[in-house]
Amino acid sequence: MPLEEYVSKRRFEKTPEPPPGPAKSPGGGNYFCVQRHDATRLHYDFRLEIDGVLKSWAVPKGPTLDPGLKHFAAHVEDHPVEYGSFEGTIPAGNYGAGSVMLWDRGTFELLGDASGLEQMARGDLKFRLDGEKLKGEFALVLMKGRGKGNEWLLIKKRDAYAVPGWDVESHAYSVLSGRTQEEIARNLPARETKSETAGAADRVWDSSRPAKRASKSAATASATAQPIEAAQAKKKRTST
Repeated sequence: MPLEEYVSKRRFEKTPEPPPGPAKSPGGGNYFCVQRHDATRLHYDFRLEIDGVLKSWAVPKGPTLDPGLKHFAAHVEDHPVEYGSFEGTIPAGNYGAGSVMLWDRGTFELLGDASGLEQMARGDLKFRLDGEKLKGEFALVLMKGRGKGNEWLLIKKRDAYAVPGWDVESHAYSVLSGRTQEEIARNLPARETKSETAGAADRVWDSSRPAKRASKSAATASATAQPIEAAQAKKKRTST
């Protein structure tokens, strides 16, 4: 059954992730997306629509426009096309629990005469992306004879869109809602305008702690300020 592994890992009555359905591709059959996933470990999920599903790779360091870098990409289970527009939080206790950001989206074009499945079978998948953040030619290359056989490298080709030194974390905002990872985890509303936001601080956010620390700090400051102000007023009266 198509997407059997995806379905077997999820309880759709407990997760907002979409089950497989008859949804049409938003990219006319050539859709791609990248989702920033703050699960057990922060990583990026790179997805290409091939043969009616989203072929997927988990990329710990994320994609890059720097042609001098080769980022490890673990091939994981296929996802339904519907997943390409998913953004939200997978509740604790579910597979992949954590917040998911739609980091980039767009269309892609295969390079060469072979189909996507044929290129994957030979371990050398070449394509051109036209996304909101990622553009230009890329390749996914299988690291043959390594580990479980699902180890690939995601490589940016040298072209007009290559940017040496490009930093993925300088673009840690959603192309769907403009939100940061923290704002998605807190289920805050979409921003009216999208703005680039560094994502380093989002990684350590804890929903229960900041408010408590802020409240305690404010109370302590208020309690400390009152006797100091009283003492200053008394001293002023005495001196006059």
